[in-house]
Amino acid sequence: MQSSREIMQKTEKYGAHNYHPKEVVFEKAEGAVVTNPEGEKFYDMLSAYSALNFGHRHPELIQAAKDQLDKVTLTSRAFHNSVLGDWMQKVCEVTGKDMVLPMNTGAEAVETALKTARRWGSFVKGVEDGKQEILVCANNFHGRTITIITMSTDPDARRGYGPFTPGFKVIEYGSIDQLKAGINENTVAFLVEPIQGEAGIIVPPAGFLKEAYEVCKASNVLFIADEVQTGFARTGRMFACEHEDVVPDIYVLGKALGGGIIAVSAIAGNKDILGVFEPGSHGSTFGGNPLGAAVSLKALEIIQRDNYPEMAEEKGRYFMDKLKEIKNDDIVEIRGRGLLIGVEFSVNAAPYVKKLIENGVLAKETHEKTIRFAPPIPITYEQLDDACEKIKMALAK
Repeated sequence: MQSSREIMQKTEKYGAHNYHPKEVVFEKAEGAVVTNPEGEKFYDMLSAYSALNFGHRHPELIQAAKDQLDKVTLTSRAFHNSVLGDWMQKVCEVTGKDMVLPMNTGAEAVETALKTARRWGSFVKGVEDGKQEILVCANNFHGRTITIITMSTDPDARRGYGPFTPGFKVIEYGSIDQLKAGINENTVAFLVEPIQGEAGIIVPPAGFLKEAYEVCKASNVLFIADEVQTGFARTGRMFACEHEDVVPDIYVLGKALGGGIIAVSAIAGNKDILGVFEPGSHGSTFGGNPLGAAVSLKALEIIQRDNYPEMAEEKGRYFMDKLKEIKNDDIVEIRGRGLLIGVEFSVNAAPYVKKLIENGVLAKETHEKTIRFAPPIPITYEQLDDACEKIKMALAK
């Protein structure tokens, strides 16, 4: 058996260094607990950036994958498969939309939303093709493609990757005045995260999403919600936009949609928007594959049946109250919704993350000074209590 150290050294030797992972190796995992090759156990408080809302290896999701593996795994979209229609119907039911366009990764779904908005702007709104503009927010994180990093304000994400894609305008997150000022006759969409995850769990000012939606409607601009991290019960609602009773024109979906087993993403919208596509205008070989559709269909069933939004809201409130008991002058703020919580420090958070790991809790800093806590939604209260004691030992002064 290889040791954790040997595994990390091999990964470092043969892999491009585009990541700097924490020094923990996952060998086995179940629910909210992961085990390394040496048999040490840790609470997973990152949940693969919300891809593991169900926890590791949820038995029903594993069974759904196994059952589908015995039938068919891939057809491409050149042919139909027996699962995709049911999955599309379920996604439309959950989002309240007419149509869905399946992809694989979150970045692919964002790219699809951008293409949809541009095409809608040209075909429906009447903007001259090549002049479409999309508004985005400072400190956003929507993925890593060249077009998506064009929208980024993070210099590390952009350095050395130019030239960039034109057609984007950046406004301050939470500023209605800048949104209004940024809209012109060529504006086709506003793309926004209901809560900015990578920026440090930044919750927008109360009423911002609702007012932004209304501004977009008044200007015939599509309101696109990137719910890749915040969707599927993570924030205590099925979608984070529901905290302000907003139904976006386009949902961008991913991460938890694949049950933590396979990459499944999609956009969902009504026919007057997604109807801009015709055969050959967009696609994906693996998008809508039967294996992903089968797992995702079961995942959506579990979220609704077991009321994951209510679970996340109640456990999130409980967890945040426990975190607020920690005595440490370095803590500036504890914020979030549901089980998406950020603890911001006045100092670099990396040393605290190291202490957390030493105490058996896995989390990661974002934007240097904020630790993100996002445990699997089915984590038990007993596990939460145990994890909170370990967190207190690591973070208290």
